[in-house]
Amino acid sequence: MTNHEIWQAVLGELELSISKPNFVTWFKGTDILNYQDGGVILCTPSEFNRGWLEKKYHQMIVKSLERVTGKPMKKLEYKIYNIKNIASQTATPQGQPADGVSGTSVPSSENIIVETSRPAPRIGEFGLNPKYAFENFVVGSGSELAFAAAQAVVNKPGEAYNPLFIYGGVGLGKTHLLQAIGNHLLQRNPNFNIMYASAEKFSNDFISSVKDGNAKNFQNRYRNIDVLLIDDIQFISGKDRTQESFFHTFNELHQQNKQVIMTSDRPPKAIPALEDRLKSRFEWGMIVDVAAPDLETRIAILQKKCAEKAFPLAQEILQLVAATIHHNIRELEGALNKIIVFHQLKSMEPTMASIKTLLSSLEVKSIQRSVTPQQVIDAISQFYAISIQDILGQSREKKFSMPRQIIMHLMRKELNMSYPAIGNELGGRDHTTAMHADNKITGEIERDLKLRQEIEFIKQKIYVNNI
Repeated sequence: MTNHEIWQAVLGELELSISKPNFVTWFKGTDILNYQDGGVILCTPSEFNRGWLEKKYHQMIVKSLERVTGKPMKKLEYKIYNIKNIASQTATPQGQPADGVSGTSVPSSENIIVETSRPAPRIGEFGLNPKYAFENFVVGSGSELAFAAAQAVVNKPGEAYNPLFIYGGVGLGKTHLLQAIGNHLLQRNPNFNIMYASAEKFSNDFISSVKDGNAKNFQNRYRNIDVLLIDDIQFISGKDRTQESFFHTFNELHQQNKQVIMTSDRPPKAIPALEDRLKSRFEWGMIVDVAAPDLETRIAILQKKCAEKAFPLAQEILQLVAATIHHNIRELEGALNKIIVFHQLKSMEPTMASIKTLLSSLEVKSIQRSVTPQQVIDAISQFYAISIQDILGQSREKKFSMPRQIIMHLMRKELNMSYPAIGNELGGRDHTTAMHADNKITGEIERDLKLRQEIEFIKQKIYVNNI
């Protein structure tokens, strides 16, 4: 029996004891890398899988291995490998006697692509959290491009897209992608020097260095690195000296072909009080947005989280939760956590009735989130007594252009839509038009009490009608 055959027998046992989602999630891509003298090295595709197998399934795997091999298991180790066709590599060569379980059929190191030999990054190391990985990022239609760009960056850091600028609304996975890039680069390149920081931390570090007279230390910390990951770069807007410091940091790194990746809640051109020279540099590489997930993606996210938490839910319940919580992955996960904790504390099985009761506290938000772009257009059309045809038309008369801009503003703020998506809803307009409209109305609301009251009234009409 080859190592691969042993592992297939073990998987056959485990599949009977573990729910299908858990089995597929945690055991896909695993195999025995080495079996010798009662010790097994089990390969897993990622650090995330390795941690979960060690934590949740170690004893089950050991017992199953002992049953299949008929021998006591002295040691079980987990390694992260990307092995191509391990089954064929470990197969008995034609014309030779089959190997036993003594380990003589261990694949040679030449046949194995070692993904990493570096220990998992510790929490806090380089500012990264290991829980953020590509493997547990659920890709949907709204995040396909951002995910592909992130993959391209880890394959060719400093070359593919530099800088990579990821923007989108709150709770849509920007930080997840940013940290996944850092964690993946560290796995592939253990000697990489990576810095992850929020823009606020960058600013505070800069201020402290100025106050303490340690500007050189600050420069060494941020400029002698291979990869710089900055979260929420929009927070440096309006901070002139911080912007100047970041400008020089960016230039220093970019000239050395060091990778820079940033996230923001809006694209560079839409960040107010950001110096033009920074906007220009941020646009040198690749700018991608992360939009709200569609229903199928939200269900997939819930399935993934249920598997991670070993708390399976019926498909109809997943449908209900995904249909209730829109646009924000963080809210979706929060609702799922609430469901899990409640039923675990009560020691009861989740039912549609119990789920509906729990979700009722999120009712207001769900009503808000279930508003469609067409409902916003209809509400504006009714309020200003103009036809939808005129709203979607090209007239620049203020009586048409202002309501059109309010629609774009509400779609951005209330529906969390990306600017390109807003442009499409409004007759195929360019995303910069939607950006301009959103910024203009945001500014007008600050100065014009009457307009602010009008928009509040329109929002109430939208949500009340939606009930």
